[in-house]
Amino acid sequence: MVFSNPHDTSVSVLRAGITKSELPWYQIATRGFLAGAFIAMGGLFSIIVGAGLTGFHETNPGLQKLIFALVFPFGLVLVAMTGAELFTSNIMFLTPGVLSRKIPLRNLAKNWTIVWIMNFVGSLFVAGFLAYLSQLTTSDPYRAYANTIAASKSNINWGAAFLRAVGCNWLVCLSMFSAAAADDVIGRIVGIWPPVTAFVAIGFEHSVANMFFIPLGLFQDAPNTDWGKLFYQNLIPVTLGNMLGGFLFVGCVFYLLYLHNDSLHTATVKAMTKTANVRKSINTKPHSVAKQIAVPMAEVPIMPISLDAMDQHEVVINMDNPSN
Repeated sequence: MVFSNPHDTSVSVLRAGITKSELPWYQIATRGFLAGAFIAMGGLFSIIVGAGLTGFHETNPGLQKLIFALVFPFGLVLVAMTGAELFTSNIMFLTPGVLSRKIPLRNLAKNWTIVWIMNFVGSLFVAGFLAYLSQLTTSDPYRAYANTIAASKSNINWGAAFLRAVGCNWLVCLSMFSAAAADDVIGRIVGIWPPVTAFVAIGFEHSVANMFFIPLGLFQDAPNTDWGKLFYQNLIPVTLGNMLGGFLFVGCVFYLLYLHNDSLHTATVKAMTKTANVRKSINTKPHSVAKQIAVPMAEVPIMPISLDAMDQHEVVINMDNPSN
């Protein structure tokens, strides 16, 4: 299994972010709906499995949480494999392009706004039609389990929800960054699964997942929750926390380490490439400052692929001159 070093992965993430920012609105909307639906399916899968472990809830709640968390990431795998637009991961993908002035702020606002709304629509579709109306969760133990999750998430302290969301999207974006470093399907799955399993088991808050969990409880008359609590007590602080976690701790950090100035990444690449499984950096001049990044002009994938796998015509972006 060969994977790219962090510098080349950061370049790939930048390239994918530029592509995402230039999608027409109907593409963003459709891909956003799919991503919300995929994450909701992961949540539904977790409820079905977790609620079935009734004995573990009393005797070994940690094991029940772990099993619940282990099945959830398949939704994010579907997002990565299909090029769907997920709000939380797009925080990371578009940040390097904005910092390097390759993505206009209006494109950033368009992408994040449409994706958030359509993630919500996709999540509501799965919660309403594929879970509630299909009666998959309307009888116990599934109903009680889903309602408990909804009530719990609707009554978290505002500040606590915000901080849990920061930790969540730090891990979610790291999982997508790890997936972007891989060359094959198995590598991407392996990159995604552990960080996402960790955030779910820990109890961090993911805005798009909550767009499924809480409405499903509301459809089933979960106690001590309502639509107002969904937004004020959860989605607002969790969305803001997700934005901070993905923007600051992943997007900004990896931009500063590997795109803004090459001198900071040289030692890392030098050490990592001693391992046979790590691809060497595209920067062949040690201690040089990376001023240009090659971006393919045609059919750039939404999920990044390795740089040496690209055989298309390329255009060179000058990092010092945003007008290029």
